[in-house]
Amino acid sequence: MLPALRSLDLMPSPVPDRPGLLMRDPLRFSDATLIVPPPLVPCLALFDGAHSELDLRECLVRITGDLEVGGLLHHLIEALSQAGFLQDERFEQCKKQAEQSFAEAPLRAASHAGSAYPANAADLQNTLAGYLDGAALKACQADQPPVTAIAAPHVSPFGGVEAYRAAYSALSPADADRTFVILGVSHYGQPGRIGLTNKSFSTPFGEARTDTAIVQRLASQAGDGALREDYCHAVEHSIEFQVVFLQHLFGPEIRMVPILCGSFHHSLERGQAPEADDRVRRALDALGELAAREGSRLLWVLGVDMAHMGRRYGDSRSARAGQDEMLSVELRDRDRIGRIEQGDAGGFWERVAEHRQDDLKWCGSAPIYAFLRAVPGARGQLLHYQQWNIDDSSVVSFAGIRFHSA
Repeated sequence: MLPALRSLDLMPSPVPDRPGLLMRDPLRFSDATLIVPPPLVPCLALFDGAHSELDLRECLVRITGDLEVGGLLHHLIEALSQAGFLQDERFEQCKKQAEQSFAEAPLRAASHAGSAYPANAADLQNTLAGYLDGAALKACQADQPPVTAIAAPHVSPFGGVEAYRAAYSALSPADADRTFVILGVSHYGQPGRIGLTNKSFSTPFGEARTDTAIVQRLASQAGDGALREDYCHAVEHSIEFQVVFLQHLFGPEIRMVPILCGSFHHSLERGQAPEADDRVRRALDALGELAAREGSRLLWVLGVDMAHMGRRYGDSRSARAGQDEMLSVELRDRDRIGRIEQGDAGGFWERVAEHRQDDLKWCGSAPIYAFLRAVPGARGQLLHYQQWNIDDSSVVSFAGIRFHSA
């Protein structure tokens, strides 16, 4: 049998003179990028662990009209294998080496420096200052309750400038001494679990310190609702982007607790609340105990995006920000945000799970729900809602939200 294709990032090739399907590894076990020519794209469906080389040969004969396809067949298999894109021995070697390298590293290195944001500290400082446009770190007004949490995007910062600015402008200099519990979307970890790490994060600004005592207590209390997901943290951007904004505002050595929240899609499929799963319940209870014990010493930061619409995300139609279908998406987004503002975890989840699947594809629903359950007294205020065309045919929505305790 042909080995199965791994879960990869797939998108139309951005190279004009090389059309086809671009493939890359989101987990970075491999740094290879392949562009599969359009005629060969249907062949990829045969790499599912259930088809043979004979099936692939038959497919190639149909595509080329030539019986002599042996060379092309072996070239395709070898290219995918050498790239680390198949579930085979080559991939297992790449995976073992990458995980071992991260385990031996003293810090979690900045995975997206030099791509999503500048790798040089001075350039990064100037870039983030420009994004925030002087709006951040104003002293908290006497008639305003202290900030309990903020929700910010985790799209590339240049794509979500206004929402990032709105969220981080809610903070004040007095927040510098608090511990930031960063709930990020787990794009690669286990569903229904919280993913933990003891590693501190290194960025161009310096070292952001992870509070390992809190991590250890969470792991103990959550039991099998928590996992050590070091390598998922190694490549995940949903927490990293929040770290650099916080360091920009409060200095490199912020104290933090980085937590990845696995999706609750099994709960969607079963038509249940997430905590109907005992592992999820244990994780949510552990977060709730943390919130109750530490109180205002913590400031929660949610790195969340909302709707994902258009061809990149499996839809048959293109999407344009603020146009056509995205107008109705905004209305539905704002309805969900209204439940979040009210601290209504149950009402929020009812809207997400309305059809036993989330047709809006909110990737941030798990961290949001986890926070609302952990801090039931939190009430939110929408500061800015935004849609962004991540490419010509696909849109992501997100928001900046401020939370206080009722």
